[in-house]
Amino acid sequence: MLQVYLVRHGETLWNAARRIQGQSDSALTDNGEQQAYQVGERAKNLGITHIIASDLGRTRRTAEIIADACGCEVRFDARLRELNMGVLEQRQLDSLTAEEEQWRKSLLDGTEDGRIPQGESMQEMAQRMQQALNACRELPAGSRPLLVSHGMALGGLISTLLGLPAHAERRLRLRNCSLSRVDYQHSPWLAPGWVVETAGDVSHLTETALDEQQR
Repeated sequence: MLQVYLVRHGETLWNAARRIQGQSDSALTDNGEQQAYQVGERAKNLGITHIIASDLGRTRRTAEIIADACGCEVRFDARLRELNMGVLEQRQLDSLTAEEEQWRKSLLDGTEDGRIPQGESMQEMAQRMQQALNACRELPAGSRPLLVSHGMALGGLISTLLGLPAHAERRLRLRNCSLSRVDYQHSPWLAPGWVVETAGDVSHLTETALDEQQR
């Protein structure tokens, strides 16, 4: 059985300011750095052999902190990037017009092929995320990889592993530096292939990690 751990990056300045990030970038806050150190402390006891991260700055920094704790090198994979949010990237959430807010909501409310202009659909994002996850099956036997990615990206991936369409209503909360695990296995009592073992665990964090909608 192949176990793959999934980590969302630490809190960023734009998370705290309620700005839309997408594939634009924002540095970790002091709290985000602390979150990364805490998930690293947990990960160092999990037997991690490979750390693979989105190549955006916030995931790079989170992955580097975890890698130091685990004694691993970091490999970067652009397929693990956050959803491309097009013309709304870098915008404050409370500055959106009614039309722009509807574009954003179309990514969350089950709208098939919803997207922000010049952005990506959830289906397109989920396809590349699945490719990145499946690439873990090509690692040497006995590997235990940890992937560092983003909230929308990981939520879409886990939802599709559960059999939901990528555009399904968003009902999975993955807070900053939450830890999830998916396994590739063959069980007499589960569907063959990828199964979700845990999702969104933040028991390693000393302070509550707030998601964007709760700030």
